[in-house]
Amino acid sequence: MFVVKVGGAEGNGIDNVLIDLAPRRDYVLVHGGSNEVDRLAEALGRPIRWLTSPSGIVSRYTDRETMEVFTMALTGKLNTAIVARLQSLGAPAVGLSGTVERVNATLIQLLFDAGYVPVISPPGVTPQGELINADADRIAAQVAVAMEAQALVLLTNVPGLLREPSDPSTLIREVPRERLLTFMDFAYGRMKKKLIAAGEALEGGVPRVVIASSQQPDPVERALDGMGTVIS
Repeated sequence: MFVVKVGGAEGNGIDNVLIDLAPRRDYVLVHGGSNEVDRLAEALGRPIRWLTSPSGIVSRYTDRETMEVFTMALTGKLNTAIVARLQSLGAPAVGLSGTVERVNATLIQLLFDAGYVPVISPPGVTPQGELINADADRIAAQVAVAMEAQALVLLTNVPGLLREPSDPSTLIREVPRERLLTFMDFAYGRMKKKLIAAGEALEGGVPRVVIASSQQPDPVERALDGMGTVIS
C-alpha cells in the first residue's frame, strides 16, 4: 500500500492522477488545493496574506475568515469534485478530513479493507472542534506513517527537486536520506515543505518517498518507477 498526494497549485494535472489511480485499490489519496483557495478568496474579496519563516518557508496566514474560505474550497468543492471524478471512473471513493494530533488509521484501514478509496483533504480539526489549516504534504506523510505505507508519492507541477527551479533538466534524481537537509538548499517555495514531509515520512518508517510531476499521463506509475526525485 502507498500514499499519493497531489498538489493543488496551478499547473497540476489532477485528472491525470485520478485516471491513473482509478483502477487501483492499493492507495490512499491526499490532496491540496492552494489554487482553488486563492481563486475563491479573490472572488469573495478576502485577499490571502502570506507569512515567511526565517528558513524561507511560505505559509498562508489563516484567520477565521480565511479558514472559512479554506474549508469551502477544499472540503466543500475540491474534495467533493475529486471523489465524484473517481466514482465516475469506477473507484469507490470516500472523502475525509483529519485531526491535527493524530491520523485515525483504524478508520482509514476499515475503509481500505472494505474496498473503498479514502480521499483525504485539509483542513484539520482540533480536539476542541476548531478548524485549522494543515499542510497537505505533511498530512500525507503522517498518513503514510500511520498506515505503514511502502511509499509516499508527492505529485506536483514540476519534475521533482531541481538544482535550478526554472530548468527541468536539472532534476535531482536521488537524494540519500542522510543528506536530505543538505538538499534543502535547492528547495524553493512549496518544495521546502515537500522535503520536510519527506523527512517526516522517512523518520516514521516509510522506506521511500518520490517527488514527481503530475503533468504527464500515468504520473503515479511513473513515480513508482522512480521517474522523479527518489528519497530513500
